[in-house]
Amino acid sequence: MNGASPVRSAHGAARRALVRLVYALALPAVLVAVWWLASDGSANVYWPPLRTILRTFPDVWTAERLRGDVRPSLLRLLGGYTAAALAGVALGTVIGSYRRVRAVCEPVLEFLRAVPPPVLVPVIMLFAGIGDTMKVVVIASGCVWPVLLNTVEGVRALDPVMAETARSYGITGVSRLRAVVLPSAGPQIFAGLRQALSIGIILMVVSEMFAASNGLGFAIVQFQRGFAVPDMWTGILVLGLLGFVLSVLFRVVERRVLGWYHGLRASTRRSP
Repeated sequence: MNGASPVRSAHGAARRALVRLVYALALPAVLVAVWWLASDGSANVYWPPLRTILRTFPDVWTAERLRGDVRPSLLRLLGGYTAAALAGVALGTVIGSYRRVRAVCEPVLEFLRAVPPPVLVPVIMLFAGIGDTMKVVVIASGCVWPVLLNTVEGVRALDPVMAETARSYGITGVSRLRAVVLPSAGPQIFAGLRQALSIGIILMVVSEMFAASNGLGFAIVQFQRGFAVPDMWTGILVLGLLGFVLSVLFRVVERRVLGWYHGLRASTRRSP
């Protein structure tokens, strides 16, 4: 009986993984089918059939173009997103931990948050130039807000009983931050990081449409200006695939880091 239990557990895990895969692919498959049928036979130059776009895809996105356009975009996204994550978590922890600091900073944060990052692109260009630094700063300036604000709320929501218990056991300073504050705020922080990832992809494209010489945004604009409409649509597909892959990778990291949290929620749902 004991030997059969691990086998049943493995089969159950495989079945759950298969179900999740079906759920993940069902809607995209339906949307692709609808797109294929709706565009089939289209004579509109701006709305080519999906089969034409897919046939054009391998000719456009060669290994050389992937190195020349996709890799620079990913490096800029990584730089801006990482800077925003570090700054957002650090500042959010300080602001959320001290009431007086929060009272001073909140009006300024609300003002700055209301300014759309694309509007700041010309201003950032004046100070950072038109190179990669400008694009990284634009990405970071938009990604930092969901991380910062969610971190503040997560730190503020620290359970008073947990905080008092840590104080009773003499857990203070860096140890309290590492063992109590950040784990407690972890789900909220990752919610902000998830929002920041989608914002970062948008700002990556926007920043590359200004005075760029490579990148996905630059390539899509060049296709559009050259009236290479199927090529332009392939660039949009690459962006969608990139967003999907990054979302999956983020979810894997989140599951690993917040394994205790997801396990606690699963056990709570199973309990009567």
